[in-house]
Amino acid sequence: MTNAASDEDGGPETSPAHPTLSATVIPGPIIVGAGPSGLATAASLHLLSIPSVIIERSDGIAHLWRHQSYDRLSLHLPKQFCELPHLHFPSHHPNYPSKSDFVSYLVSYAHHFGLRPLFQCAATAARFDETDSLWHVAAARRWPEGREQVVEFVSPWLVVATGENAEPVVPEMKGREAFKGGVLHSSEYKNGVDCKGKRVLVVGCGNSGMEMCLDLCEYGAMPFLSVRSGVHVLPRELLGISTFRLAMKLLKWLPVRLVDKILVLLARMVIGDTGKYGLKRPKIGPLELKNATGKTPVLDVGAFNLIKKGSIKIVSEVESLTRNGAKFADGREMAFDSVIFATGYRSNVAHWLKANNKKFRLLHSLQDCDFFSDDGKPKYPFPNGWKGENGLYCVGFTGRGLLGASIDAEKVALDIADRWKNL
Repeated sequence: MTNAASDEDGGPETSPAHPTLSATVIPGPIIVGAGPSGLATAASLHLLSIPSVIIERSDGIAHLWRHQSYDRLSLHLPKQFCELPHLHFPSHHPNYPSKSDFVSYLVSYAHHFGLRPLFQCAATAARFDETDSLWHVAAARRWPEGREQVVEFVSPWLVVATGENAEPVVPEMKGREAFKGGVLHSSEYKNGVDCKGKRVLVVGCGNSGMEMCLDLCEYGAMPFLSVRSGVHVLPRELLGISTFRLAMKLLKWLPVRLVDKILVLLARMVIGDTGKYGLKRPKIGPLELKNATGKTPVLDVGAFNLIKKGSIKIVSEVESLTRNGAKFADGREMAFDSVIFATGYRSNVAHWLKANNKKFRLLHSLQDCDFFSDDGKPKYPFPNGWKGENGLYCVGFTGRGLLGASIDAEKVALDIADRWKNL
């Protein structure tokens, strides 16, 4: 049976009252997650004639893209850099595919390679058993009629494809209980249709925060963007081509620091001095900062022009929420009708992968794991973070988006193929 997996799996502990089925032995790898990373891995395995099973906690492919992203979202990079292995985007899709375009592509991708994930099947625990040298993955499976069962999959290989964006991050904030307005995470925001004439505070100055402010303006709202630290804002295109493509071309010939200087100089020529409007650039360049911390530069699609016009107002870090609004680090207090936290996502691997990478004994946490850190990400940076020991792999944790996930998916498939020959 060939299946696919996503960047969004794992789930709550299953009640012991649910009946447990006998273990299902999978000849190929178990892939946890049916988003782009899981699909790319399963497709790469399929082309090598290696079967796999994909388990996915949600009801369909790419749950994050379908249900936890805003309507105006589109890919920030040209489609050539966002394709999964072995299948191009349709020629009629725009250079920067929309959310619906991308979801359509993923569904077609799964169909093209015959990938059939097991949906509503949430991994609850995974362990490596030294006695049989196999991975045992327990999962809570919900059937269409509402019945739930605990199932177990057994395989020599486990591919963690739940990705870095499995669970929304909502920071604890003083005064939140007292605030009488609405509070959302960006994963719950669809559009600003209900915000016309309202004052909306957006916390977090990444790509999502900037684009939601743009969207709010277009719906007649008054957005305020809270910025905690420095941020690099680059136009999505420079000199008529994608900024990302230009950076990749320059990196073939020049060191990162010099490329960073060129990008910042060109950005200043195109969009102006961002610091003048409250968006101070970090001292470290955008590419070097990305490599060191994982913080992605903002690729502007129109929000900065509205910041310059004053339609989007920049405010400092939020110190606390108040009954009617927020108090900021600079001492100001302002009234708001609602608050949106554009504060990103985190991995959920620590909730279900309970393995020590030295001996893979079942643990209560990942604290002693040699491969994954406590935050559920590989300890080894790209390009070395895709393979653990004893048949453990991960895809979608590179911090380099869809391109990085595709690279790791092919590596994983080829490595498993080498081992497959020796079975």
